[in-house]
Formats: sequence, C-alpha cells, structure tokens
Amino acid sequence: MPLPAPPKTAPPPGRSILRDPSFLRLWIAATASGLATWALPFVLGLAVLDHRLGAAGLGLVLAARTAGFLVAVLVGGVLADRHSRRAVVLWSASAAALAAPLLAAGLGRSLALMTGAAVLAGAGQGACRPAFQALTAEVVDPDRRQRANAAMTLAVRTSTLAGPTLTALLAAFVGVSTLLLGIGLLWLAAALMPGRGVAVGAPASPSARPCAGPSPHPSARPARRASFRAEFVDGVREARRHPWFLAGLGALTAVIALGYSATSVALPLISRDRYGSEWVLAAALTAYTVGALAGALVTARLRPRAPGWVAFAGLGAYGFAPLSLMLPVHPVVVVAAYVVAGIGIELFNVPWFTAAQREVAPDKLARVSSLDFLVSYGLAPVGLALIAPAITVFGVTPVLAVCAAACFLVPAAAALAPTARHLGRPSTTAD
Repeated sequence: MPLPAPPKTAPPPGRSILRDPSFLRLWIAATASGLATWALPFVLGLAVLDHRLGAAGLGLVLAARTAGFLVAVLVGGVLADRHSRRAVVLWSASAAALAAPLLAAGLGRSLALMTGAAVLAGAGQGACRPAFQALTAEVVDPDRRQRANAAMTLAVRTSTLAGPTLTALLAAFVGVSTLLLGIGLLWLAAALMPGRGVAVGAPASPSARPCAGPSPHPSARPARRASFRAEFVDGVREARRHPWFLAGLGALTAVIALGYSATSVALPLISRDRYGSEWVLAAALTAYTVGALAGALVTARLRPRAPGWVAFAGLGAYGFAPLSLMLPVHPVVVVAAYVVAGIGIELFNVPWFTAAQREVAPDKLARVSSLDFLVSYGLAPVGLALIAPAITVFGVTPVLAVCAAACFLVPAAAALAPTARHLGRPSTTAD
C-alpha cells in the first residue's frame, strides 16, 4: 500500500508570489492577453493612418469586438464553472489567436471579414476574463491571493503602458499585417502558458479520490446537467447572497459609466481648449496608469482593519479626476488628480477580487466574476454615448460636477451596506 503524499507546506511569508511556478505561468498568460488586448486598437489605428481602413470601418470593427466581449463574458463564466478553467482559457485564447490572421486577411480587402474576426477576438477576450479570475483562486492558497491579485493587476497596468508603446516601436520596422499576426502569437502564448487546471469539484490528487465502493445499479443514470440559463440564474442568485458585492458592483458601475466616461470625453476637449496642447491629455492618462501601478504595489501589502471601507474610499477617489477638470487649475493639479484616481482604483480592485475569491462559492466564482465584468464594462459604452450629448446641452462644467458628485457619493453609500466594511466576513489571514 503506497504511503500518502506529505502535506504541501505553505511557502515562506516573504517569498514573492511570482516564484510560484503555477502562478507565474498564469501571470505570464494574463500579461500576454493584456498586451494583445491593448495593442489591437492601436494597430487598427495605424491601419487608418495607412489608408487601409476607414474611420467608419475602425468604429465598426471596435464595436464588433466589444459586442463579442460582452456576449462571451457571460458564456465564459458559465463554461468556466462547468468545465476546467484551464480548458476555457485554452479555447477562448485560441479563438482570439485565430482572429488575428483573419483580421490581417481582411485588411484593405473585406470589412465584413474584419468585423467577423473582431467579434471572434472580443469573444476570446471576454471568455478569458472570468476563467483567469477563477484560476487565480485555484492555483494560489487563500493567504496569498491578495498578493496574487495585485500581481495580476500590475500585469494589466503594465500592458496598458507597454502595449501601445511596443506597437509604435515595432511599427517602424514591420507592417500592420505583421503586427496583427504578432497579436495572434501573444494570444497563442496566453492559451498555452497556464498550467493544467482542475475542474471545480474534481479531486486535486489521486489520494483525494474516494475509496471505491460497489458498482452502481445498471439502471442508475448520472444527474442531468442544468440548462445554460439555469446555471446563469444560479450565478445571479449566488451574487445576490452577498450584499457587499451588489453594493460594490453598483458603485463601480456608477464610477465607470459616469466618472470614467465623463473624463474620457472631457479631458481631450479641455486639454485642447483650456491648455492649448495635447500633452495634458497624454500626461494625465500616463499619470493614471502610474498611479494604478503604485496602488497595486501598496495594496499587495496593505492590511487595514476595515478593508471594505478603504476599498470604497479608493473607488470614490476617482471623483478627483472630473473635479480637477471643472476649474482652470494648473496642469500639474490635473496630473496629480489622475495619480490619486489611479491609486484609488487599485485600492478597490485588489481587495474586491480577493473578497470574491474568498466569499463566493468556488463552483460559482466564474459566473459571479462574469457578472462583475458584464455590468461594469457593459454599461461604460452607454455612459460614453450619453455624456457627449449631455455636455452639448448642459455644458462641460455642470456635467463634470454631477459626475464628480456621483463618484464621491455612490461609493460612500455602498460602504454602508451590510458586510461592506470587511467585504464579507472579517478576514484574519495575512501573508
């Protein structure tokens, strides 16, 4: 009789989470997918400059990618809870990889082919997101998940900076079609890099399997799997069990749909009309990303007594961005406000993801994560569509004032929800 395997010892507290091989592979995959995601719009913009794609065509292709993302993020959440999360990443990232050569083939020849390929690319990106969230919970022990989530968000923010920058450098040497193929290779790396995942409910090792018993009666049949709709509704039901999650999702949606949308429209206008230069636009956006990187580094170690209240305060800090655009202040004030907003958003994001991995039932985590991405990202285009007409009718300053007030007040109200102080039950673990 073989001896049981020795228990897995926890890694030393000071050891970097990136020295864990399983998580490192997952982190590299997430970084590759992030680079591919942020590079694609930039590459398509270069195609417009090369007159191989019109402005209207660019808008159609990007809208098709967004539509594919929103549909697939729901489907991906259900699939990642039904099957191995690793398999969902493999097939969804492979679909995005396949879309890249199709985009290259349609460039300058067939807008219909490019539109279809963009839907496929968005679908691959969307299906990956909840699977990556759930995989993080599978490969990292609970005491180290906050560090892991901070590392994942560092990958996202670094991709935001590096994706367009690397693309611009490569564009000096290769054409747009080659760049699109390179994006496909990044997606292929994202598909193949993560280690083998374990499906929810599957035993982690042979020693965890139950002892063999008598064979079932021949007439016994496996339970019929619930329908896709029923499993999705089950995920919604799980989300409703957590008041902190519903309150946080509402606050995040308000900040993205109002605050982020308002600044996305107003910042280019104010940079041009008030300051007479595009450098304020570039500096503010860079400052936001740098602030987010700093926020992720801080949050990796931060262990406040009321993590939920700190998270909601960080989310509300985005209100300083529209507030800085309301008055004719020095450009340095605008840049500083965007740094604060970037720090704040990661003070929210990292504990938010960690709380979901801790509080949500493991077999429903991907579905709940997909609801998070769907609602928060899905309503952002609605906000963008409404902000521009509102600025035309009411003016920039009143719209920014309303949006800044919403950014401050809605997260403050969400912090009063039951269980919001700790984002669930109080956590006593520390890494």
